[in-house]
Amino acid sequence: MNRFTSILAVSMSSVLMIGCGSGEGPDALTENQQNLVAQRIAPVGSVTKASELGSVAPVAAMATAVAKVALSEGSEHTVQMLNSGDGGNMIFEPAVIKVSKGDTIHFKAVDMSHNSASIDAFMPSGASAWAGAMNQDISVTLDVEGVYVYQCDPHAMMAMIGVVQVGEAVNIEEVRGAADQYKSNFMMNADRLTSYLAQL
Repeated sequence: MNRFTSILAVSMSSVLMIGCGSGEGPDALTENQQNLVAQRIAPVGSVTKASELGSVAPVAAMATAVAKVALSEGSEHTVQMLNSGDGGNMIFEPAVIKVSKGDTIHFKAVDMSHNSASIDAFMPSGASAWAGAMNQDISVTLDVEGVYVYQCDPHAMMAMIGVVQVGEAVNIEEVRGAADQYKSNFMMNADRLTSYLAQL
């Protein structure tokens, strides 16, 4: 050990000894300071043993459960095209809807610069595509069962999309597979499509 290292070691020992103190004298902690230290080092939260996880898991599962959309009543349904709504900005409302085979959906251009257009990768086989004009209402009758995903063309990058389930979700696996790739097109709200599909 060289001389510099020896001096440094002695200095550090002195600092540590002074900092620790003996609990008496001018460097001793007051009762209030001791309480503050005890609060700062007290454990936070609780520990759950692995054997207790069986009873905890169902509670956690209930907290993260997604509310499923119920079948919409009647044969005609209205979906609004909005700049903002309960679910966020640039949104269709309701964003997810279940209808019966042969029902009609009326897309209403409540706010400007929106349209409703089907997406080919998200339609059941044999279904007819649609594309509404900008700022115009459009009505679509859906008579092929399955899941349809549609979008607002000018706001597609903002994930302005909607989902319709007609009758049984016969193509849900294909739609979920396509969704994993399609959501890379979104510049914001990247998880919106996944969360909508989870509601079916």
